[in-house]
Amino acid sequence: MSRPLLSKIRQFGSGQMYNRLSARMYASSGKESAREYLDKSTAPFEVFDRNAKRMQKDRAAARGVDSREVDYLKDEVASRVADRLLDIKRRYHTVVELGSGCGHVVKALDDDMMDKLIMCDISPVALSRDADATYDIEVERRVMDEEALEFEPESLDAVVSSLAMHWVNDLPGMMIQVRKALVPDGVFIGAMFGGDSLFELRTSLQLADVERDGGIAARVSPLTDTRDVGSLLSRAGLTLSTVDVDNIVVNYPSMLHLISDINAMGEGNAVVQRLPFIKRDTLLAASAIYKEMHGNEDGSIPATFQVIYMIGWKPDPSQPKPLPRGSGETSLGELFNSTSHKL
Repeated sequence: MSRPLLSKIRQFGSGQMYNRLSARMYASSGKESAREYLDKSTAPFEVFDRNAKRMQKDRAAARGVDSREVDYLKDEVASRVADRLLDIKRRYHTVVELGSGCGHVVKALDDDMMDKLIMCDISPVALSRDADATYDIEVERRVMDEEALEFEPESLDAVVSSLAMHWVNDLPGMMIQVRKALVPDGVFIGAMFGGDSLFELRTSLQLADVERDGGIAARVSPLTDTRDVGSLLSRAGLTLSTVDVDNIVVNYPSMLHLISDINAMGEGNAVVQRLPFIKRDTLLAASAIYKEMHGNEDGSIPATFQVIYMIGWKPDPSQPKPLPRGSGETSLGELFNSTSHKL
């Protein structure tokens, strides 16, 4: 690279010109245009195959009775999300649920909390599975991708999401869209699987892969760490954030029963770089490792589901704010001294 060109790059003081230069050099090879190269380089990193996830949810919901038999986990978490909404002493006109699936949160709601719930999901089959069911509130169903919300700015009183965000590629982008759609002082309440979920299954499959194939494959989806959720809410512009964690342990007869239920929930692996199959001997080896390392005394195996709950509010002047620095009227030193004398 010539010195005049280097001096121009230093003069701009950012990587923008270098990116454009790289785009022109890459486009000159005939592979793709400069615009296509820049669009690809600035797009969110794609971890999950959203189309595959939609088909998984479609297939799971189409199984009817089998699909309803595995609602136990999503119903439990949805009821806890509804409890957090109930703790807010407000009555809402319209609430939106993102990634509603077959309808789990709506089962725990009543007309004292809101008038209407808009259920949004990428799977039309899941949305229509329980279309004949009756609820205490009005329900509207919309086919909508959580990564591309279709709501007017400042049009929603509250948004909830239960066990759907762990399949979103661009979580900050989704949360920013939620914040824009909320009215001032509107609330977002979410629940998603955390990084310690299914650690027993993850470690068993990894050890089996190493033993049988000499490497590790992407068998279980990557999940968000609890420590990152607070930063996620702040980055999206939500305030007064609250984060807490629950560990739900479910016992299964075997690892194969666990995998069967996961697939029936529509929660199968949707990582872009996933392998299309797992060999029978690797699967049996993982099942034996699971039972040996984590098995219960009665022969069953535990599966841990870590659930991260989060609450964030859209900023509003009416919200409480910390007092300015130095505005205190009592010294902590005096307070501690007076307390020590009394003791």
